[in-house]
Amino acid sequence: MPARAIHLLRWLWGTPWPVLALDLLRAHLIGALFTFAFLRFGMPTQDSLRVNEIAAIYQLVFFAYLLIAMAIGGYASILLTLPVLVWHRRRSRLDNAFARRRALRLPVLLTLVNLVLWIIGGIVFALLTLTLSRRMAVIVAIGSMVGAAVTCVLGYLQSERVLRPITAAAMANNPSAAITPSVSTRIVLFWLVAVACPLGIIVLLVVSQKTQAINTDAVGLQRPILWMAAAALVFGVIGLSRLISAVRDPIRQLQAAQREVSAGNLDTSVRIYDGSDLGRLQAGFNDMVDELRERQVLRNLFGRYVGEDVARRAIETGTELGGEERYVGVLFVDIVGSTRLAVNRPPREVVDMLNEFFRVVVDVVASHGGFVNKFQGDAALAVFGAPLDLDDFAGSALAAARELRIELERTLGDTDIGIGVSAGKAIAGHIGAEQRLEYTVIGDPVNEAARLTEMAKDEPSRVLASARAVFLASDSEAACWEIGEGVELRGRGIETRLARPKFGCVS
Repeated sequence: MPARAIHLLRWLWGTPWPVLALDLLRAHLIGALFTFAFLRFGMPTQDSLRVNEIAAIYQLVFFAYLLIAMAIGGYASILLTLPVLVWHRRRSRLDNAFARRRALRLPVLLTLVNLVLWIIGGIVFALLTLTLSRRMAVIVAIGSMVGAAVTCVLGYLQSERVLRPITAAAMANNPSAAITPSVSTRIVLFWLVAVACPLGIIVLLVVSQKTQAINTDAVGLQRPILWMAAAALVFGVIGLSRLISAVRDPIRQLQAAQREVSAGNLDTSVRIYDGSDLGRLQAGFNDMVDELRERQVLRNLFGRYVGEDVARRAIETGTELGGEERYVGVLFVDIVGSTRLAVNRPPREVVDMLNEFFRVVVDVVASHGGFVNKFQGDAALAVFGAPLDLDDFAGSALAAARELRIELERTLGDTDIGIGVSAGKAIAGHIGAEQRLEYTVIGDPVNEAARLTEMAKDEPSRVLASARAVFLASDSEAACWEIGEGVELRGRGIETRLARPKFGCVS
């Protein structure tokens, strides 16, 4: 049996229990000193308690109960906290619902143990002093109640602080499960013990002297009144420091987490201390960050599917069906002979090649201020000037086409492509249904760019543009293109003047 007790104490030494036991003992000592000082100095001289006037048997009973109460309190604290400590140490392997509930109620249970011990002690000492004086028995009972209040308030605040890591783990899945007083309730309790109780005793002393319930004069009340005021100041400082710590720590944690979120770190979370207002605020902050993280993921996915500029514009202005007339540059790029590639190469190799192709297209188009509006099998449609305005929309599309040809040839090697560029007035906006829509550009420049792409596959440079795009471009970019013959593109019915890039031109 002693060996088991020693093993248990060694195991408890590595847990929060020693700190908890020390804090509870300190709360009892403060309460006992407060009670003794109240009985000795908080009453008029003739009604105060003097140690030399207490019989030896009463002193023996007092010290015996003190030792018994310490042993019972220590044993009760071990009995109550042991299942919680075991669960907290092994919760990765064991999930115990009983231990979780016990952890959430542990500060209250320990406070109730303290209260019971003080009530029993107060009754015992009041009955002992009753043999001496009924008035003294009432004074001892009042002093015991004051000491109990001091001990319970300090013990609860400190045990709640020590047990915060365990409480946070127990509240991980259900923050509302803890039964703890709110911040306002804690403030009221502190006010009752630190302010209302001393002032009430002072008022009671004055009224008792006026009604001659106590045999003293105004001068005799000076000492107890001064002592109660000093005790209120001392206990107020101690209790207020505990209360401020209980409120300040989670607020500081929330402020630090808020700065992390403001800096863009959405992986931030705070530990939930308890089920009070602050605990629910911490839980609400975590829920808010989780929602922001989910929205960010959706926004990133949305931006990947429709383009970052389109996503930003949709978030800022909404996604109503319809469109607006805009002058845009359009670039269409297509791989030559993709059907043959799919037959002659393994599917995985074809997919890897297409992903590399689209990566280059997206990078080059984005570097010139455009966005890739659609991926169509082995082709891509890029738009310049929508949804965001672009001063040189046509020149940006033409410059992107020239650079894209060079980058694709360097990246894909012998994979052949065709690039067509056009510019002009088009309708840009959201089309589809309320439940499913997409941002797109519709108009003659799109059709013209697609037809030019077909013709460009037979061009040595593999790039063709319309003369209209060159005329709408800046002078520096237009100088890199040579206007050629006119042709009638399939399905248009009007002539299109062709433009080809000049070899070695750098804009």
